[in-house]
Amino acid sequence: MVNVINSNIYKKVYKKIKEYNQIIIARHIGPDPDAIASQTALRDSIRLTFPSKQVYAVGLGVSKFKYYGILDKIDNEVYNDSLLIVLDVPNLHRVDGIEGLKYKEILKIDHHPAEDIKGPVDWTEESSCSTCQLIAELILNTPLKLDTKIAGNLYLGIVSDSDRFLLSYTTPKTFKVVSDLLIKSKVDFTHLYNYLYDRSIDEVRFQGYIAENLMVTENGLGYIIIPNDKIKEYHVDLATPSNLINSFNFIREVLVWTFMTEDVKNKGYKVSIRSHGPVINEVAAKYNGGGHKYASGARLNNEEEINSFIKDLDNACEEYKRSSISNIEI
Repeated sequence: MVNVINSNIYKKVYKKIKEYNQIIIARHIGPDPDAIASQTALRDSIRLTFPSKQVYAVGLGVSKFKYYGILDKIDNEVYNDSLLIVLDVPNLHRVDGIEGLKYKEILKIDHHPAEDIKGPVDWTEESSCSTCQLIAELILNTPLKLDTKIAGNLYLGIVSDSDRFLLSYTTPKTFKVVSDLLIKSKVDFTHLYNYLYDRSIDEVRFQGYIAENLMVTENGLGYIIIPNDKIKEYHVDLATPSNLINSFNFIREVLVWTFMTEDVKNKGYKVSIRSHGPVINEVAAKYNGGGHKYASGARLNNEEEINSFIKDLDNACEEYKRSSISNIEI
């Protein structure tokens, strides 16, 4: 049985999609598989259901994620009467590809804590493991259509953002949605894993570089600052460190780990953070970022911010360890 609250939001989102002939779908800068897959899956589902609508997925593409679908190039000035749907991002300054777009309304679908994006329809569900899970729910519970390509994208987004169903955001509902998705689409999911886990020898060697150079503090913070020359040396791209961060999930001595990658184009550092216990999104929020309690991102501008950021994360680890010891003693 579909939850009444969810049933209402499905209807509201579908009604809003049905209302507009021009729809722009965007997600956060520096996309991961969940962001790209949810974006292209929703676009393709709306196109399949309403062939006469103009529906576009915008933002910078990532060559590593080209399997999910090619993004669209549009003239933002032409689409002033459009519905803007933003996925997998709670704050406007991190939405990619909408500069100059004067949209008529905004609709958000996201699983991160709510921030400054507000519209007449706002579907924020922090208990969901991924935005792809939400898009799958929407398609499965409305007249929106599904094919094997759309289902495959959604499946990969769910698997990626839940880290193969290992993270605490994975719930019985996640497995129910995945089961319904696979039954309805009959997609052969086993061959899809190559699109997530196939890696070049350069990327494998780059992972070795990170492991060799990861600094670990006494409080359990693992961190590395990755200069641009190392990105070039290993022939990888700026997205590679964040794509590798979950590979460092089971290090006994590490509570929190973060990769700070030099971003020459934007004159700063792109930051990915993961945690086994300490809450990290509050720290990320101080540094132009945010996210989940245990999986977040941030942006750093200079060495002073880097040092302050490392200190704040280390303090979070120290406080967590102290709190854990106190609870055991009680």
